Amino acid sequence: MMDAIKIFLFGVDIFFVVYLIGYSSFLFLSVLWGSNRLYTERMNEKLKNSLHQDFYIPISIIVPAHNEEITVVDTVCTLLKQDYKLYEIVVVDDGSEDHTAKRLIEYFHMYKIDRSVRKRIPCKKELAVYEAKEGGIQLTLVMKENGGKADTLNMGINISRFPYFICIDADSMLQRDSLREIAKPVLEDNRTIACGGQVRVSNGVRLIDGRVQDYSLPKKIIIALQVLEYDRSFMASRIFMDSFNGNLIISGAFGLFEKNTVVLAGGYDNSTMGEDMELVVKLHAFCRLNHLDYRIRYTPDAVCWSQAPGNLPDLMRQRRRWHIGLYESLTKYKAAVGRKEYGIMGTVSFLYFWIYELLSPYIEIFGILTIILSFWANLINIPFMLLFFAVYALFGCTLTLVAFFSRIHTQQLHITVWDGVKAILLSGFELVGLRFILMLVRVNALLGYQKNKNVWGEKERYRHNRE
Repeated sequence: MMDAIKIFLFGVDIFFVVYLIGYSSFLFLSVLWGSNRLYTERMNEKLKNSLHQDFYIPISIIVPAHNEEITVVDTVCTLLKQDYKLYEIVVVDDGSEDHTAKRLIEYFHMYKIDRSVRKRIPCKKELAVYEAKEGGIQLTLVMKENGGKADTLNMGINISRFPYFICIDADSMLQRDSLREIAKPVLEDNRTIACGGQVRVSNGVRLIDGRVQDYSLPKKIIIALQVLEYDRSFMASRIFMDSFNGNLIISGAFGLFEKNTVVLAGGYDNSTMGEDMELVVKLHAFCRLNHLDYRIRYTPDAVCWSQAPGNLPDLMRQRRRWHIGLYESLTKYKAAVGRKEYGIMGTVSFLYFWIYELLSPYIEIFGILTIILSFWANLINIPFMLLFFAVYALFGCTLTLVAFFSRIHTQQLHITVWDGVKAILLSGFELVGLRFILMLVRVNALLGYQKNKNVWGEKERYRHNRE
């Protein structure tokens, strides 16, 4: 019996060494690649070797809203201050039970119009359409029957006027140059059918006319931890995967899409919790199976500031939905793994998300159980184990801090010495504290998820700090 346990634990040791080295190596290469790309882009700007032009693609900004009376007006106000000449704003109220629509109608003096909606993508029925013009920008409000976020986005696509559209959450704000930056990949390469931007945590940020005037780490620890997590996530895999057209996710908080291709692919899927990832994977599959030459890009200079959950229960609900969406997208398109038609993306990207995102919490739980078994069998080298985890933790903290300070430097933000010290201290807690809590959430995410597919993810809202 003891010999069998020894053989089992030896196999587990080899697996976890390979697993952790593979994960750490991928993150290291990704962060190194991302930092180098950001540095190169900054140098190109200084040398005037980047794209500066007066050409614009027409963009419809779609803002899905459900019970967003606290933030929706602020969001629209920041959108109206974009340094961009050709865009419209479409707010879609998905059966809100508060005063979301009323706030917009009163603030912007909107008037009701009789306008039919051509439903190229199926969605719930519209109840009323309002319009207004602010500074030459067309502003449209659509009130519709409640159908969930994906259905709301499909309505926005149907009623939008322009060939490209951007989806942005109603609790988010764009920097003044965000539209210009996210449109660059399309202007550089007309094969681009979608592009994701950088999403950063808006708690602790003050915007004036779409420009960051004051930035600091949020006082709430739970939010500050998410700042570090977001910066590492958007710095690492997304920039690296962009190099081989392999990104599977464009955040629902901020993404640009070519409307015609999205319509042909079927629009957003209302049967999934992760409609943002499902659409991107669907576009990959649609274009590759139809032999279309396409690009799905990521540009870190197009920045969207979005509110992060301010308490642990809201964060746990959010991450549960994210993990369910990841599961649904990967299992729906599982045939893409290793297939010739999908190239490097079908191997590297899908395997990364399968092994290091979807299955990682279960692998980590398995690792904890084997440690307990090793203690019981008195077959564990405690000093070596502690040293191994210490090195791994130090490596993880270093990557997190490199990503955080790289974003501070490249966006020319200024933080206090205390914020820098705070980031260093919290990087360790984010790795071993928050990560452990969210691991448990993800382990339980798939239990009974079928019941709440079309329920919006509610969280506590705060007024934006803008002027």
